[in-house]
Amino acid sequence: MDVIILAAGMGTRMKSTLPKVLHRIFDKPIIDYVVECAQSLSPASIFVVVNPSLTEVIEYLSTRNVKIVFQNEPKGTANAVEVALPRIKSEKILILNGDTPLIKKDTLLNFLEVFDEKSLDMAILSFYPSRKHSYGRILRNSKGEVEKILEITDYSGSESDEANSGVYLVKKEVLKLVKEIKENPRKGEFYLTDLVEIAIAKGYKVDAYAMAEEDELIGINNREELSLAIKYLRDRVVKEWVNEGVTFYDPDSVWIGPSVKIGQDTIVYPNVFLEGNTSIGRNCVIYQGVRIRDSIIEDRVEVRDYTVIEGSHIKSGSKIGPFAHIRPESFIGKECRIGNFVEVKKSVIGDRTKAAHLSYLGDAEIGKNVNIGAGTITCNYDGKKKHKTKIEDEVFIGSDTQLVAPVKVGKGAYIGAGSTITKDVPEDALAISRTPQKHIEGWAKKKKGRQ
Repeated sequence: MDVIILAAGMGTRMKSTLPKVLHRIFDKPIIDYVVECAQSLSPASIFVVVNPSLTEVIEYLSTRNVKIVFQNEPKGTANAVEVALPRIKSEKILILNGDTPLIKKDTLLNFLEVFDEKSLDMAILSFYPSRKHSYGRILRNSKGEVEKILEITDYSGSESDEANSGVYLVKKEVLKLVKEIKENPRKGEFYLTDLVEIAIAKGYKVDAYAMAEEDELIGINNREELSLAIKYLRDRVVKEWVNEGVTFYDPDSVWIGPSVKIGQDTIVYPNVFLEGNTSIGRNCVIYQGVRIRDSIIEDRVEVRDYTVIEGSHIKSGSKIGPFAHIRPESFIGKECRIGNFVEVKKSVIGDRTKAAHLSYLGDAEIGKNVNIGAGTITCNYDGKKKHKTKIEDEVFIGSDTQLVAPVKVGKGAYIGAGSTITKDVPEDALAISRTPQKHIEGWAKKKKGRQ
């Protein structure tokens, strides 16, 4: 089987400088969902028909293992298929739309199965809408046989309740009949829907099957439909994880990307965003306002309110936040405590280490059982280059310490509060760097006298 994805529309109703199929649902463009669904069927080839003026779409698709076909003029869906035909080698072709991102693999597999079982020459994936759509309608005769597809502009509202999704399975010999489709006089375009009447007239076996959910077939032509698609995908993903043993305190407020994985008995509070290739383990608690992207969160981790985690790995039993920021390439060990207003950037934190509040740990390698006092800063940037701070196991860092990298603190060492450390500290040493405290007697009274 070959797949043709129609994506040549300009998307003017989106009111955007960005091409329609590049608008995102969660962390991926619309077209990615369609391409990935097609790829999951393992077809011989996937052809995406685009307008050559859509340079951003062409550039994006060049990284997606598809074959790009140009429709030089916007002459409609039949013309889009016709320009792809010379490159089609398979005898069976699945036609999808680049702006229908929520179509499911299982739906298409069932559609393919029926097509083969019924020995059809052309099949139409249909549905029964419960709300207003711009889809055409399937007309059947008194025997229930498909006769034609009626465009929505010709639909009075009573001819049929069965809508055409725009998804087709067609044998190559039937698809070649697109050359016989005549131009629509009102639009000046060639409609693929007209292929149904032509095929039936020539004795080919054509039928339609309502085997998909309405929301699965949302076509995105404007911002309202984009919002609907985002909401539907959110609801679908949340429902899947609820069925796998995850608790959501407010399912309508969370946003869980389709690539995210969540373990059993994890609890997700309201207003949580889980994005990208994120994996959440078992028995975790993700408190409200948390955003996690492209990260691994192991079992029994608590991510407390309003914490952001990006591109990082949190080992089991750790507690992060509230109001913490774990920046990309950070690794937090087992049973660590990264507290409120702590920022970790590109650092490794060893098991059972604590940084409870108000610290910046950047480009640092920190061992096990280390205590990082409040207000500690690893000064990693000298104005030109980044440098690393290394803190070995069982070190105690007093509050308000600045560690000016590159610097190393040996195992078991202590740093006195308020110190600025510019030189390596030996193992088990106490390092103190303070200006001596002075008292100026009577200073306050003299100051008042001057006022």
